[in-house]
Formats: sequence, structure tokens, C-alpha cells
Amino acid sequence: MSARVVITAGASGIGLAMAKAFRARGDRVWVTDVDASALSVVPQGILASRVDAADDGEMSGFFKEISDVWGGIDVLCANAGIKGPTAAIEDMDLAEWRDCLAVNLDGAMLAAKHAARMMKAQGAGVMTFTSSTAGLYGFPYRAPYAAAKWAVIGLMKTVAMELGPFGIRANAICPGSVNGPRIDRVFEAEAAAKGMTPEEVRAGYAAGTALGRLSDAEDIANMAVFLASDAARMVSGQVMTVDGFTINPDPKV
Repeated sequence: MSARVVITAGASGIGLAMAKAFRARGDRVWVTDVDASALSVVPQGILASRVDAADDGEMSGFFKEISDVWGGIDVLCANAGIKGPTAAIEDMDLAEWRDCLAVNLDGAMLAAKHAARMMKAQGAGVMTFTSSTAGLYGFPYRAPYAAAKWAVIGLMKTVAMELGPFGIRANAICPGSVNGPRIDRVFEAEAAAKGMTPEEVRAGYAAGTALGRLSDAEDIANMAVFLASDAARMVSGQVMTVDGFTINPDPKV
């Protein structure tokens, strides 16, 4: 029987790779995003809605629609996130800090909040949160992002404890640097902050992993599919790092 899968920020990048991977195994998939242009080109067979993951009212309305259309949800991938500002801590803008935490942390909490009500009623479900290796090691010049992603892990572990008795599993995936437009923008911003070129920053990140390369979005999607499968039925409260094994979280070249 196909699963009912909801993915926040699922119109591009890691979220879209997750959507395609779940759809490929025959699941019903519904993605949200704030980018209307990206939503307009989501592959056929995937439902798509424009929703601000950090807006409780919009998320409430979206999950009501899920209830009306699907009657429940089996898998939640709380994937919404933004890179936030790149700046030294003494130069950090409070408004930018709060915007970053709102999407990365509040968005994860709201997704879990609304999905939990449905999953508890049906006595089963899987929640997968997208954190980051920044949530394990910290991240120079990216304090709000690292703080939010660290908090996502604490949120996940708490949710796993609360909801485990109701047959609900929760885990987090920590990607490292993932090839794509988003990491390219990160490299550009960090290069400017450090007085380097984007190519030098990229080379440093790759050299900071044991495998010597960056991940692809499909690597993260494959982990999400595994965590939602029966093969992972005893996996809950865990942090699954998909990064080629980071051996130097602040690489220099």
C-alpha cells in the first residue's frame, strides 16, 4: 500500500529529490514551497501547494486540506530551510537571525505539530527532519543557521520520545555540503566574508570530507526513503549524517 508523504520545501533541491524518490517507489507525494515558480514545474503526479512553512495559519490550513483529501499522513519530511546571513557574530543582524530561525526551526516545529495530530489519531507515522552537519559541529560565520539546525536535532529527539508510544518514529538527516544552486550561493557568500574565491571555498569543503567530495541531493533522498521504510522500523531518535564523513568542519585551503 502506497504511503502518503508530505515534504516541506519540496519544489527544489533536496526536497524535490525526496519527492521524486518517494514517487518512484509508488507513494503519494505532496510538496509545499514558498517559491511559486518552482512549484509550477514540479513533476506530474506530485501534488504541490504554496505554503509558508513558518506561518502557523498557513500550515494549519494546509494540513486541514491534507486531512480532507487524504484522510491522514504517513510520512512527513520537515525539510524547509534557508541559509541565513553570512557574517561574523559581532556583525550579526538580529532581524536576519530571527528570519533564519523562523524558517529552519519554527518551520520544523510547525510541521511536526500539525502532522503529530494526524499520526497520533492513526497510531503510526514517520517524521524525518532535515538538519545539517552545521547542527553537529557549528559553522563559522553562519551562527543562526548552525543554532537552528542544532535545535532541530533536539526537537527531533524530543518528538521521538513523545510520540514513540503512539507508534510514531522520528529521525534527523544531517547533510553536509550538497551540490546545487543553494550551496553555490553559500560558497559565494563565504568567499566574500573570508576574502577567498568560491572555487577555493568549494575545494576546502570537499577536502574536509574523508571521501573528498560533496554529496548530491539524491544521496539525502535515499536516506529519507530508507528511514520511512519498514527496514528502519526500529530506527528512531537518531541522527543520520550523509556527508562523506566530515573530518574537518572548518576546512581551510
